[in-house]
Amino acid sequence: MANSDKLVLVTGGSGFVGGHCIVQLLQKGYNVRTTIRSLSKKKTVIEMLKNGNIQSFNNISFAETDLLDDRNWDEAANGCNYALHIASPIHLAIPKDENEMIKPAVNGTLRVLKAARDAGVKRVVMTSNFGAVGYSHKDPAKLITEESWTDPNEKGLSAYNKSKVLAERAAWEFMKNEGANLELTVINPVAIFGPALDAKLSSGFELLKNVLDGTLKRIPNLELAIVDVRDLADLHMKAMESASAKGQRFLALSDGTMSLPEIAVFLKNKMPDIAQKASTKTIPDWAVKFAGLFNPKAKALASMLGVNRKASNDKAKTILGWKPRPKEQAIAASAESLNKFGNIK
Repeated sequence: MANSDKLVLVTGGSGFVGGHCIVQLLQKGYNVRTTIRSLSKKKTVIEMLKNGNIQSFNNISFAETDLLDDRNWDEAANGCNYALHIASPIHLAIPKDENEMIKPAVNGTLRVLKAARDAGVKRVVMTSNFGAVGYSHKDPAKLITEESWTDPNEKGLSAYNKSKVLAERAAWEFMKNEGANLELTVINPVAIFGPALDAKLSSGFELLKNVLDGTLKRIPNLELAIVDVRDLADLHMKAMESASAKGQRFLALSDGTMSLPEIAVFLKNKMPDIAQKASTKTIPDWAVKFAGLFNPKAKALASMLGVNRKASNDKAKTILGWKPRPKEQAIAASAESLNKFGNIK
């Protein structure tokens, strides 16, 4: 195959997005080296890839690295043509100290970029997020585009979103001052759903599980922009391979938005067996904010209320020919995965 002489480094191979990117790279004939925090996770990644219909593991190797540690990054990047930097710390609950998230995100990104530059990697595709783009966008009449940036000092910004905007800022700054011949492209996804490769719960999946199993007796009126993980991985491929993606950032989202109550109604109609316990009663914003004073998970949800998520996906479609599937397909695939892996009791 045409790509069999190329090696791609994927950071965070045991994660939801990393796993899907590895699946698509292997399907396209690339050799993959993926970083995991401990080589004991190797079996986990192989199992995930099997769930993604990968049958041969001759073209994948593993490197043990940590975003907070310099060791092994040079070896990990050595001989690679491209790198997809996907690894980032994420928790739905808010850490006591925001630096628990910010330091690994920023310093980890700089470690990856330095190692990639020194190893002669052609391009790094970095997974940032919508939080780095849209949280300071105050005009609801205007669509959010890649021109927008979140102010890291925005009031109420979560530690996770702050970590992503600071990491992306640091990446572009590094490229300007020390990038040498390295190229950078950044992807900014919204809420990521779609088929899971294992039973692990991302924050989006945890939210969906709480809707489906009736944990949320009343549903917060949270508006979500959504992208299917398969389309997100495909956008990483296009951003890696296309000459016109160099130096660009791309928002990754399906058309339109969907509120959590709309998702609950959709799933009850589409999958009554899986969603029989789901409530369709809503909870007012003030009640979520009040609960957030005592409950860290409610506080995380409260920080997401009222955010304008109406964004444009035109750039990825126009420049890279990207064709995301409808958001409903992503939600349905997530619900099926939660059921398949026994997450809904």
